[in-house]
Amino acid sequence: MLFLYNLLILLASTVLHLIALFNSKIKLFLDGRATVFQTLEQKINTTDKTIWFHAASLGEYEQGLPVIEKIKEKYPHHKIVLTFFSPSGYEVRKNNPIADVTVYLPLDTKKNAQRFISIVHPELVFFIKYEFWINYLAVLEKQKTPTYLISGIFREKQMFFKWYGGFYRKALNAFTYFFVQNESSKKLLLQLGKTNVAVSGDTRFDRVATILEKDNTLDFISNFKNNQTTIVIGSSWPKDEALLVDYINTTPFPVKFIIAPHNIKAEQIDQLKNNISRKTVLLSEKEGRNLSEYDVFIIDTVGILTKIYSYADIAYVGGGFGNPGVHNLLEPATFGLPIVIGPNYSHFAEATALVNIGGCFPIATATEMQRVFDDLIQDQAYRNEKGHICGTFVLMNKGATNSIMQKIVK
Repeated sequence: MLFLYNLLILLASTVLHLIALFNSKIKLFLDGRATVFQTLEQKINTTDKTIWFHAASLGEYEQGLPVIEKIKEKYPHHKIVLTFFSPSGYEVRKNNPIADVTVYLPLDTKKNAQRFISIVHPELVFFIKYEFWINYLAVLEKQKTPTYLISGIFREKQMFFKWYGGFYRKALNAFTYFFVQNESSKKLLLQLGKTNVAVSGDTRFDRVATILEKDNTLDFISNFKNNQTTIVIGSSWPKDEALLVDYINTTPFPVKFIIAPHNIKAEQIDQLKNNISRKTVLLSEKEGRNLSEYDVFIIDTVGILTKIYSYADIAYVGGGFGNPGVHNLLEPATFGLPIVIGPNYSHFAEATALVNIGGCFPIATATEMQRVFDDLIQDQAYRNEKGHICGTFVLMNKGATNSIMQKIVK
């Protein structure tokens, strides 16, 4: 099976080079890896002490950030090496302030794994939540490098727990300790004989809780809001927007809307704006305008949604009409906002929990959306109560980072 795994990696590399001729995202994926070893050799000396963190994408980076920050505090003289697998993580965070070196992770071939780890020579390694690259783990195990999984999640459907997944199970031997999010993950690992496991929770709660301590001021959002009830729509997709636009166009209430679409391609932004009958402005058009005169503000850039949530009275989080489902609820939750989502959320523990305790409202139709929004808009006490549930949920689930650090740092 290991032979087949390595063969598939090599075949995937060939196929990706063909697809890259027609797909800009895959081209980024490959072009970004072309100079990784050169970059590493330029920025890491043989005498440097290093610690390596790997994140699949942006979400995993945000999840691991509290641990990265604590490790950097504890080991100030070590270089932090951060790798990403996907362009959606690397391209957004390649200039992050926390890591000393940020690169794509080269494809998981034996040669790449040996060369990468030889150059980086990490003293500690952290994989965040997902991604178990067999050849990298084999080298780390051989070199006896302390290796940790943080905020991990395991499910019965994963290859580790299949009869044919022996080589994947063997790869888990590389981990010094598993820090998992829930009891079900711990039980699955115990079934494999892994006793080096603790339920530490999800470090994302620590990450979002710190947002409240930061300066979230955006003067142009304040000018637009103008002290009116505001619904912030984050990471929306066309299926979300189809219902939302209908509500925006027909609601009789004096409510303002801020829309931060998941995709900010110009043609999709233009289509969204053209479908809205109320007075609408784009962020890219804001200069010289009195924003308080507008009803809808479309954010055609990335990176400021978290701060925008601080101005919301109600949040709608997109993605719940597609697969795998709804986007990050914890950022609006930390601001104590009631949250509305689409129907596909069952794969996300925090979404399921917030629905069960009453802070989050799943909707599937225009009628349901209207009822939920109308109730939240009209009854401020009800809105505050539901928002308080969400804010408390975040605060009650803090602490994963400290739990991890206590095990790692003696």
